[in-house]
Amino acid sequence: MAQRPPSDIARETLKQLAVRRLSPTPANYQALYDEIAEVRSPVPFPEGPLRYILRVIPGQTPAQKRLLEQFESAVALHDWVGLQNVLVAYAKLGLHPLEASNAEPPPPPGTTTALAVVLPNELAEQIARMVEYTLPALDSEDARVHMLGEQLIQFLRQPQPPASTAQLMLANFSYRLSFATEDQAAIRSTLLELLHMIFQNIAALSSDDQWLTGQAEALIAATSQTLSLRRLDDVRLRLKDVIFKQTEAKGRMVEAQEQMKELLAVFIDRLATFSQSSGQYQEQIERCAAQLEKATALHEITPVLKEVMAATRSLALDSRVAHGELSDLRQRTEEKQAEMARLQQELDRVSAQARHDPLTGTLNRKGLDEVMERELARARRQGTPLCFALLDVDNFKQINDTLGHETGDAALVHLADVVREVMRPQDMLARYGGEEFVLVLPDTTLVKGMDAMQRLQRELSTRFFLQGPEKVLITFSAGVAEIESGETSTEALRRADQGMYLAKRTGKNRVMAA
Repeated sequence: MAQRPPSDIARETLKQLAVRRLSPTPANYQALYDEIAEVRSPVPFPEGPLRYILRVIPGQTPAQKRLLEQFESAVALHDWVGLQNVLVAYAKLGLHPLEASNAEPPPPPGTTTALAVVLPNELAEQIARMVEYTLPALDSEDARVHMLGEQLIQFLRQPQPPASTAQLMLANFSYRLSFATEDQAAIRSTLLELLHMIFQNIAALSSDDQWLTGQAEALIAATSQTLSLRRLDDVRLRLKDVIFKQTEAKGRMVEAQEQMKELLAVFIDRLATFSQSSGQYQEQIERCAAQLEKATALHEITPVLKEVMAATRSLALDSRVAHGELSDLRQRTEEKQAEMARLQQELDRVSAQARHDPLTGTLNRKGLDEVMERELARARRQGTPLCFALLDVDNFKQINDTLGHETGDAALVHLADVVREVMRPQDMLARYGGEEFVLVLPDTTLVKGMDAMQRLQRELSTRFFLQGPEKVLITFSAGVAEIESGETSTEALRRADQGMYLAKRTGKNRVMAA
C-alpha cells in the first residue's frame, strides 16, 4: 500500500479529533496520528517529571552535588543510561541522619505532583487479558480493530505502563470496538432472519409432507426469538431423536415404495405374458379351425385335434401359473400397502414429537409456549388465577458426573413420571431445558401453587430413584409466580426463574414465591 503524505494524515487527524470529540492535546493528536498513519511513535522523554525529581533530591554533600550535576546533564541530553548510572551511584551513597534532617521534606500524602501515574502491573495484565479474549470474537476482516487491540496488549504488558497513554489507547480501541460489535450484532440478526425465512419456506413447500412440516415448525419456533448457547443446545437435544426417527421412517417408506413399484412392474409383465399366450392360442385355434374346414377324411382331422388339445393344455398350464403368480403378487402388494400405512402413521407420530421432548415425553419449548398462551388467554377471559412454576433438579451435575449421563436421563424421566402421577390432569409439564421443567397450573393462586410444589417435593422424597441396588434421592428447587394484570407469560416465567435461583441460594430443595 502506498504511503500517505503527512499532510493528508494531519488533516485526517484533525478531522478525527472533532469527530471523536477529543481534547486537542498533543497526546491525543499524537495517538490519532499514529493510528491513522499505522505507525507507533516513540514514547516522549519525561523531561518535566525528571526535573521535578532533580529539585527535590538532596544535594548538600560534594558527592551529592556532583551526582546532581550529572543528573541534570543526563536529563538535558535525554540520556537514559546516564540517568541509570546516576541513580545507582546516588543509591550507594546513603544519607547521614543530619543530612536527612536538613533535606527538603517530601510532599504530604495526597499532594498532586507532576510525576506520571502508572498502572499497577496486575490491573494492566487483567485489562490486557480482557482485550485478548475479546479479539477472537471479532470479525477477522476488521484489521484495524485487531491492530489496535494487539498494540494495546503489548503496551499494557510493558513494565509500569503510563496511565494517561493507556487511557488514550483504550479510548481508541473501544471507539473502534463499538463499530465492530454493531457489525457483529447486525450479522447475527440478519443470519437469524434468513434462517427463519428458509424454515418458513420449507414449511410452506412441504405442507403435504407431515414428517418435514413438523420439523420445520420446530425450527421456526427456535428462530423466532434470540438465540443463546443454552437455547441452541436445547433445540439440538430436542430435535436429535426426532430427526433420527424421521430419517429412518422416511427411508423405510421410500424402500417400501420402491418395492411396490417392482411388484407392479412384475404384475404388468405377467399380464403381458399371459395376454401374449392367449393371443398365440387364439391364432393357433383359428388355424386349426381352417384346417378342419378343408379336411375330407378322418386321418386329416386327427393331427388337428391333437394340436388343439396340446394348445389348450398349454394355455391351461400357463393360466394356472399366471393365476398363482398374480395371487402371490396381490398378497405381497396388500402387505406393502399395510406397511406403508403403518409407516405413515409412525411419521405422523414422530412429527407430533416436534412439540414434545423425546426423552421425558413432556412438552418442549414450542409446546410450552402454546400452552402458556392458551391458558393465559383463558385465565383473562374467565378472570381465573394462573400460576407458573419453574423447577430445577438439585445437584444434577453431580448425578451425571458420578453415575453417568444415562442415569441422569433416567432421573429426569423419573421426575416427569412422579409429576404426572401427583399433579392434576389439567396441570401441564414441559421440559424447559436441561434439568429445568415448567409446570403450568390453571385456576391456581400463588398460595395454592406454593402448596402444590411443596406437596410434590414431599412425594418425590418418598419415591427413591433406583439405579441398580443404589437408591438416589431426587430433589428440586422451584420458583412460583402468579400471572399479574397486564403481564406476559414470558415476564411471569422470568419471575419464576428468579424465585428458583433464590431457592437455590438459600439451601436447595425449597420453593420460593416470585
